[in-house]
Amino acid sequence: MEYKRILTIQDISCVGQCSLTVALPILSACGHETCVLPSAVLSTHTAGFSGFTFRDLTDDMPSIQAHWSKEGIQFDGIYTGYLGSAKQVGYVKDILDTMGTADAVKIVDPAFADNGKLYPIFDGAYVEAMKTLCPSADILLPNITEACFLTGVEYKEAYDENYIRKLLTALHKAGCSTVVLTGVGYTPEKTGVVVYENGDIRYYEHKRIAKGCHGTGDVYASAFTGALLKGKTVFEAAKLAADYTVLCIENTQDDPDHWYGVKFEPVLSKLINNI
Repeated sequence: MEYKRILTIQDISCVGQCSLTVALPILSACGHETCVLPSAVLSTHTAGFSGFTFRDLTDDMPSIQAHWSKEGIQFDGIYTGYLGSAKQVGYVKDILDTMGTADAVKIVDPAFADNGKLYPIFDGAYVEAMKTLCPSADILLPNITEACFLTGVEYKEAYDENYIRKLLTALHKAGCSTVVLTGVGYTPEKTGVVVYENGDIRYYEHKRIAKGCHGTGDVYASAFTGALLKGKTVFEAAKLAADYTVLCIENTQDDPDHWYGVKFEPVLSKLINNI
């Protein structure tokens, strides 16, 4: 298998097992050269911690890209996660459009909303900016809430397959050619992922764990990207990432002191073996 160079663009939360502190080890463990573009540096993530520090790196992004261009650096894959502002989205769109090799795979995890609501830092202007980024992606990894904001489809907590099909069709019309929609469950006991690719819809269902963990979306997106760049199909990568994320949550459930993240490191070997 060819040795791939991947760029991942998201923040560094120094403590908290999310964003780059999840993406870098998972992608590296999958066997890829993993390059990073930090969008910000925080002492911890923002869910449950108070008094955290925050350093915005927006203004550094164009000069970093310019240096890479000067050096002729390109990437076989570009994977974006949490971005801090509409201005950053504009910079990242240019990177997606210009910094990949001819056959680079570009993956966007919108990472701006959940449970029917935007994350507190974001507003309607950010959503509009994100709408311009999605068509630059080969694969979009939204949850249901993000898909609703990106398409204008009404958010529903209870839904059926027709509703999910409507969401996927709307995302396709918005310029998203391939979509992996996460957190889709038709019964209280199950959840899963839906893959929309070349007009076909496939669903992978797995058990739902009532008590979740911070950072699982980043674990999923990173594992998906790592598997895809190792030659797995989109559906195979979606399935592998889902199984690994569930395993990580199960590995964390018996540790009440570890409330701030998911213990993904002890089970990384399982992901590697499956890939």
